[in-house]
Amino acid sequence: MTYLCYCAGSILVTHDDHLPSGSRPPMPLQPWQVVTTIQDFRGNDCQVVRLSTPATDIQGYTMMELRHTFGRLSPQEYRLAGKGAELLYWDASTRYCGLCGSPTRWQTSISKQCTQCGKEMWPSPSVAIIVRVTRGQEILLVRARNFRGSHYGLVAGFVETGETLEESVHRELWEETRICIRHLRYFGSQPWPFPFGMMVGFTAEYESGTLQLQQSELSHGGWFTADHLPPIPDKASIARRLIDDWTDSLKSPHSHP
Repeated sequence: MTYLCYCAGSILVTHDDHLPSGSRPPMPLQPWQVVTTIQDFRGNDCQVVRLSTPATDIQGYTMMELRHTFGRLSPQEYRLAGKGAELLYWDASTRYCGLCGSPTRWQTSISKQCTQCGKEMWPSPSVAIIVRVTRGQEILLVRARNFRGSHYGLVAGFVETGETLEESVHRELWEETRICIRHLRYFGSQPWPFPFGMMVGFTAEYESGTLQLQQSELSHGGWFTADHLPPIPDKASIARRLIDDWTDSLKSPHSHP
C-alpha cells in the first residue's frame, strides 16, 4: 500500500525521496482522513489521505511542496502524487450536489454520487492551451502578471466552452499579443495539479501582426534568441519542455530557421 498524505499543498515523502509505502501507514489514521483509494502504475492500492496538520515529527519523513517533488520523486510517483492532489481538491469542491444541494458520497475510487437525487459526478480538470510561437530564430516569451518570481513563459489560457483547442490557441494569441500564426501543430499534454488542470501544448510560427501585449494579463513580453533568454520556467512544466525542444532543434544540423 502506498500512502499519499497531503496538508496545505505539501505531501509526505521519505528522506530518500519516495512516497510512503508498506503494510501500515507512516502515522495512525482515522477513517475520515482517508479520502479515497486509487491504484498506482503497477495496479497497487494507494490511499489518498488528508492531514489536518503537517506531519513534521515522523522519523524518516518530511513534508515537501508538491511542485518541489518534481525531480525528487520518480516520474511515476510524481504523476501519482499529482493525481492524488487533484482528487483531494475535487473532493473538497464536490461535497454537495450541484442540483439538489444534498451531501455526496464516493461511488468509485474516482467518482461520486448524490445521496438524494443520485446524480453522478466525475472529475473534470480545467483544460488550458499553451503555445510556443517562433519567428525565424526567435521565440515569443511573455511574463504574466500572476507569475511568481521573475521568469517568462509562453502564451497560455483556458479553453472556452464551444471552441476547439486550435481555436483557443488563435483566440488567446490574438487577445494577448495581437499576432497571427501559421503551421499550428500539437506538441503534447501534461496534467497540471496546481490545483486541477490539463495543459495541452502546441507549436506555431509567426505569420503577421505587431506585438501588443494585453496589459491586464501580461506585464512584459517580446521576441528572444536562444543565446539571450530571460529566466524561464522550471523543468516541471510543459512550457519548459516546449522551450527546451526549440533550443535543442537549433543545435541540430538539420534545423531550419
